[in-house]
Amino acid sequence: MLKHTESSSSRTSNESQWLHRFEGHNAAVKALAWCPFQSNLLASGGGETDRCIKFWNTLTGACLNSIDTGSQVCGLLWNRNERQLLSSHGFSENQLTLWKYPSMVKIAHLSGHTSRVLYMAQSPDGCTEATAAGDETLRFWNVFGDPEVAAKSVAKAASSERFANYSRIR
Repeated sequence: MLKHTESSSSRTSNESQWLHRFEGHNAAVKALAWCPFQSNLLASGGGETDRCIKFWNTLTGACLNSIDTGSQVCGLLWNRNERQLLSSHGFSENQLTLWKYPSMVKIAHLSGHTSRVLYMAQSPDGCTEATAAGDETLRFWNVFGDPEVAAKSVAKAASSERFANYSRIR
């Protein structure tokens, strides 16, 4: 269960009212990741008996999709330049899986850790991912591409968006 809450400066922290209650996971929620290209999209990952990645519309509280990954979800990272999601897993796979969003077709499986992948972090350029696992190793992965290609993609998007607001009425 996830709760989306709203608080104001006039309320104490005990008086916060939740806006949405996201229910559907059958185990502890182990991972959360905001989508970089759709601000109201949140991905969540469930633990050992759940094994699902769920996609939530944070404005309505609706579950948009759910995919059974086959093993507990420990972490989630979005690709900033492509519509892809990287998930890290524990029992029984201890691997990373790259997914194409929104179809959730598996693009790649990355193995190397011999224990549950506990943490993931993304480099500032969005191209390198670091993972830490219960096997006491820290691994670096180039999952989301070449930094030079990513930089060109970001620069192109920035230049094409520069005048985008001029064609909008509101």
